[in-house]
Amino acid sequence: MILTRRRAALAVASAALSGCQRNQKRRIAVIPKATSHIFWLAVKAGAVAAGEQFGVEIEWNGPAVETDFARQIQIVDSMIARRVDGIVLAATDRQALTSVVDRAMSLGIPTTIFDSGLDSDNYTSFVATGNLEAGRLAGREMGRLLNGKGKVAVIQNVPGSVSTGDRETGFEEAITKEFPGIQIVQKLYGMSDRAKAMSVAENMLTAHPDLDGIFVSTEPSASGAMLALTGRGRNGKVKLVGFDVNDAMVEALRSGTLHTTVLQDPFKIGFEAVKTVVDKLAGQTPPKRMDLRAVVVNAANMNNPDLKRLLQPELKQ
Repeated sequence: MILTRRRAALAVASAALSGCQRNQKRRIAVIPKATSHIFWLAVKAGAVAAGEQFGVEIEWNGPAVETDFARQIQIVDSMIARRVDGIVLAATDRQALTSVVDRAMSLGIPTTIFDSGLDSDNYTSFVATGNLEAGRLAGREMGRLLNGKGKVAVIQNVPGSVSTGDRETGFEEAITKEFPGIQIVQKLYGMSDRAKAMSVAENMLTAHPDLDGIFVSTEPSASGAMLALTGRGRNGKVKLVGFDVNDAMVEALRSGTLHTTVLQDPFKIGFEAVKTVVDKLAGQTPPKRMDLRAVVVNAANMNNPDLKRLLQPELKQ
């Protein structure tokens, strides 16, 4: 009789535990390259919105700066150790993050890469702006602004970043193939840091006093270049083509310090990346690759309602 009661109690406890596990929300870790820039905060907003819509818990964590791939590896490792149900990752380095993603996938944790890719296709999905074409858009804008002639410089982001590397490649491709009268005279890294990008831009202006244009592939580089141009009294004279947006860049578009910026939809990137993992967990097969469109924004079209949403993205602090 006592044994029967014990078995009954164990059955009840097991059923209760099973019910608790079924009711527990699935957890998806969203790991950006960094956590402070406007772009990443808008990605977070999209990821959180997806979490709310699909009933999953979003765990947001990333390194303080985009160059700290060692810290990003630690974060991914910790999420694997905690057995999250899925991972959404923007890789800081195309090679360094490959092994940790392989580990997650081997343990049955669906992993979607967003924004910046890997030297591997061992992932669930890849969700990003079509960065090569976005870079070409920037190159064509520079060609238009300079009427096909002049000298330009490029402030690159960081070595090993697929997304920004593709933008820089696309820009150079468009200039070389479509505007033979434009010469790219210098390329330097801004290291995803406003102060560093400002210093780089100042060095470019010193080395090339006849510089006609600067292209930057990220928001912090745009901010640094704007400060350098304003400090040297060259704002409005040197054509500046940027990428992404912050409040200062919006004002610079109005004032003419920033002539054009190429915008992504980070909210949509975050939302769609989480959705691919949700779909995979539900037994569906999400698309292997999702390329989202970038748009060109300047003073002439910045008040368009659709573009205003991208210029002032919803943020989650």
